[in-house]
Amino acid sequence: MADDLGFIHQFVPAPTGANGPTLLLLHGTGGDENDLLDLGRIDEPTAALLSPRGKSLEEGAPRFFRRLREGVFDEADLIRRTNELADFVILAAQRYAIDPNRIWALGFSNGANIAAATLLLRPEAVAGAVLLRPMVPLEPDDRPDVAGKPVLIVAARHDPIVPVRETHRLSDLLESAGAAVTTHWVPGGHGLTHDDLAATQAFLTSQFGAT
Repeated sequence: MADDLGFIHQFVPAPTGANGPTLLLLHGTGGDENDLLDLGRIDEPTAALLSPRGKSLEEGAPRFFRRLREGVFDEADLIRRTNELADFVILAAQRYAIDPNRIWALGFSNGANIAAATLLLRPEAVAGAVLLRPMVPLEPDDRPDVAGKPVLIVAARHDPIVPVRETHRLSDLLESAGAAVTTHWVPGGHGLTHDDLAATQAFLTSQFGAT
């Protein structure tokens, strides 16, 4: 665990001889830099893993940005934190000698929201994204150019936190900016299940080949 580059974080190099991408792992509310390491390794065994801890606290629970209430985000804080995260990714690519053009975000809930915000505000920081249970983080005044960036949205049909319309709004927003969006629906609620794992594995395999 390192606490420099602006974030407490974990970096796990790719396995010896592997030539996979780097997965930027972004936890949900109350998680930390260890939460998604196992998921990342299972989803893409050839990848290096870069996993920061969110710096915003909500009643002691780490998050990546502040919210005013459930589903209502502090947009000014979101913008500031998104820029911090993008700067961290750029510095980490230099520190760990990873290809900055092969960094993919994989985020859950609050982590998925800041991953989506990164695509919308700092698209140069990530090559693509897997967004698990995301919402629309914000609608920027200037639409970014994310032409061709692959994005997987995995949404649940009975999610009590993310309404179905939010998933469609986010998909439409990213597509209007040029992203190649795939939306996959799973049964269940806000928590992750084996269906999420299978969808993520299939998507990443389609991007990087059989693992």
